[in-house]
Amino acid sequence: MKQLSMDTLRTFVAIINEGGFAKAGNRLGRSQPAISLQIKKIEEQLGQRLFRKVGQRYEATAVGRWVFDKAVQILQLNDEVFRYVEQDPLRGRMRLGIPSEFASILLPSIIGEFSALYPDVSLEVTSALSYELLSDEKRDAFDVVLALANSQVAKLADYAVKDDVVWIGDTAVKPSKQAISLVLAPEGCVYRTRVIERLKSQTVPWRIAYTNADLSGLNAAITQGIGITALARRSVPANLSVISGRHLPHLGNIHVCLFDRAKHREQRNQSTISATLVKFIAGRLPTA
Repeated sequence: MKQLSMDTLRTFVAIINEGGFAKAGNRLGRSQPAISLQIKKIEEQLGQRLFRKVGQRYEATAVGRWVFDKAVQILQLNDEVFRYVEQDPLRGRMRLGIPSEFASILLPSIIGEFSALYPDVSLEVTSALSYELLSDEKRDAFDVVLALANSQVAKLADYAVKDDVVWIGDTAVKPSKQAISLVLAPEGCVYRTRVIERLKSQTVPWRIAYTNADLSGLNAAITQGIGITALARRSVPANLSVISGRHLPHLGNIHVCLFDRAKHREQRNQSTISATLVKFIAGRLPTA
């Protein structure tokens, strides 16, 4: 099995990037004869000329230009492998705050993929309403927070994506014709506030039939025909559907945000873990 020398490839790339054998030698700390010898060896190995002399200069041949592109890719992969294995492993505790509607979607991948990638990171996950997760008294209780927020708060987030707030129901259940029956989270929930504000601006009758802070409880109530609710489009459970109707007002949009609470803390390792977790979650948020 023929194998190319990484050292020789690095010399070859340096010659082209620096514009000559002598300049490459100065950069690599080698004499010009040593540089020339390396190029002679790789040309013999490949059975192809990589340079041709034009006047007093050496220019890459067509084969040389092709080999240059591949050499750059090979060296990048080589360097990436060493960067990965030489970096300090992530170790420590990470406290994540997340709304229940996103917990059901994201926790399987966080528990499975993230924990497999970083087995020495201990995850503590708390599900609560967004306003609780973002409250001042909880500021030091979490390292990373996923929460729903308005546009002003979203400006302070480390990652934010806009999403539609939509009506959710079970298409197998016929809605009441007398009044809109709602199943909502308790006071303070952004969905509850949005729904009530929009319904108050019109004359269609409505009532709150059931209250539960957990999505699983709201989901059960919806499938039992007790009522409908509202969620960010990205968090709609697979067994429920986005619904519409003339009696259901438009609910606007909301920002799904990630806040890295640990990035300003003194423990460098904690900030490295929190940044890694923020990037991990952001990459796995469902598309709208």
